[in-house]
Amino acid sequence: MKAVLKDVVQQGIRVVSNAGGVNPQGCADALAALAAEQGIALKIAVVSGDDVSALLPALRQSQPPVRELQSGAALPERVLTANAYLGARPIQAALDAGAQVVITGRCVDSAVTLGVLMHEFEWQADDFDLLAAGSLAGHIIECGCQATGGLHTDWDTVPDWPNIGYPIVECSADGSFVVTKPAGTGGKLVPAVVGEQMLYEIGDPAAYLLPDVTADFTQVRIEQAGEHRVRVHGARGHAPTASYKVSATYVDGFKTAAQLTIVGFDAVAKARRTGEAILARTAALFAQQGFGPYSATQLEVLGAESCYGPHAQALQRARRCCAWP
Repeated sequence: MKAVLKDVVQQGIRVVSNAGGVNPQGCADALAALAAEQGIALKIAVVSGDDVSALLPALRQSQPPVRELQSGAALPERVLTANAYLGARPIQAALDAGAQVVITGRCVDSAVTLGVLMHEFEWQADDFDLLAAGSLAGHIIECGCQATGGLHTDWDTVPDWPNIGYPIVECSADGSFVVTKPAGTGGKLVPAVVGEQMLYEIGDPAAYLLPDVTADFTQVRIEQAGEHRVRVHGARGHAPTASYKVSATYVDGFKTAAQLTIVGFDAVAKARRTGEAILARTAALFAQQGFGPYSATQLEVLGAESCYGPHAQALQRARRCCAWP
């Protein structure tokens, strides 16, 4: 923000960011200090309430009990942080109140865009089709240059990769939008690129669960609308669920990683034997100190295709590792 803060204020740009991490107020305080240093009057809003650590005792006793979303595992005992994914409505409220910068803690990435659109177009909390469309717009740009070719299957056809441009969404009040990028930048915007990003990390495309809406992307249409311009429309939405997703971290032991360079003839076999010896010796040291064994270990011979598992080409990898230039 240091480099752009004056332009933001002079040009009336509103900034919304989920950069607050686990301390959004601290982020806001740092920005306020920067604004004061530059002699700029700045209205900053903070969205809090995502920290649900105080609710953990009640969540442990809830019926049905709280479980991990994918695995169904029970809530761990030694939880360090627990933050709910908030939605767009507090962002909308902050912008409605005149905030020039809105800083949130944990929220879904697409809410950063949806909150702006709800403010600008006065969308209501039950305009589910519009909320789904706005969420899709946010989802397309939430990972930056993935939407301009950075995640494209045909990555080798994307021009000027070093100077790839960040995506821009030009949104309309009916929920449709055009994905584009700054003129003169690298990258590629065609329906396939946008379509791949739409399907990124969403789970069920007919029921993408968000705090503000359950989005249905199965009827979305993606069309070329000019050079490096792709039009997107057709998202549908339903009422959100009655619960929030929570991201929690917990203590589960320690992790260490080490790397050793092995060269010369039979380098692959020598490296594997060396790695096994290191694991055996450190495990013996653990036992001497009364510690338990490793809960998991992983040994990879880098450069030997070991990470490819059954797809590794054993003979070729041995030749490559053992040959001298």
